Amino acid sequence: MLQMQDNTEFLSNFTSKLSTFLLTGIPGLESAHGWISIPFCCLYATALSGNSMILFIIVTQHSLHEPMYYFLSVLSATDLGLTFSTMSTTLRILWFQANEISLDLCIVQMFFLHGFTCTESGVLVAMAFDRYVAICKPLRYTMILTNSRIIQIGFLVIMRTLLLIIPLLLLLKPVSFCKRNTLSHSYCYPDVIKLACSDTRANNICGLVDLILTTGLDIPCIVLSYILIIRSVLNIASSEERHKAFSTCVSHIAAVAVFYIPMFSLSLVHRYGRSVPKVVHTMMANVYLLLPPVLNPIIYSVKTKQIRKAILSLLFAK
Repeated sequence: MLQMQDNTEFLSNFTSKLSTFLLTGIPGLESAHGWISIPFCCLYATALSGNSMILFIIVTQHSLHEPMYYFLSVLSATDLGLTFSTMSTTLRILWFQANEISLDLCIVQMFFLHGFTCTESGVLVAMAFDRYVAICKPLRYTMILTNSRIIQIGFLVIMRTLLLIIPLLLLLKPVSFCKRNTLSHSYCYPDVIKLACSDTRANNICGLVDLILTTGLDIPCIVLSYILIIRSVLNIASSEERHKAFSTCVSHIAAVAVFYIPMFSLSLVHRYGRSVPKVVHTMMANVYLLLPPVLNPIIYSVKTKQIRKAILSLLFAK
């Protein structure tokens, strides 16, 4: 009877460990986590303040109530969501060495990270469409991008995110994990599925479909938009007008590069960089999700005259 009780306690303890993961801070630099948290805090503060300011300016300045700035406000809100989603676990590890997370909390964090990432990709496509209409069909701009059309685009982006992300995470819930697992990042992301000991074919198929319907669909749409934009701009006779047309796209092109280049770099490192030190994997994973929220407000503040003017008037108003 005593032996059965011991076995029951052992199985109970083992089962509880199955749903517990260990997040990773900066491998090999655990003793310096306190100092490393300082630049992380600065980056998080920059992301939070910059995107909050962009949102505040667009909401309060009636002159910015235009399709381009509506999309920019959604981009800033998405970047704020990405920042909050990673900040909680990253700073908890760096400050308190608290790196345990349950499977349920892991799934919740993955929902927000996947969701905001997918939404940002969709918003970048919408912004590319906005630039295409503004440059290639300027006389019909207000007729095509009406308020109701913008709401429809936003609804489609959100619905796509939910329809792709929810099944992926529901399939993760019944997966079995045979031991206490250490993740390679300071937040929960797709490497969770690599630690499973049960059949994950359905998860892999669902993940591949999601990848095709997000990155595999969004990047060609953005590229096609700019092919049409370039063709239209090259037909403009005046070099000054060509420069002016291209200059309106610089901020969006920079935002696309800031979002997709770290994504592809991280994917290549995960796939082919097995000999690369773990610290490189971890830092690139943090850069991938921190860079867009930090740089997007700076890019649009510097490159967009209306945003820059509104920020200066807000900061230096009497």
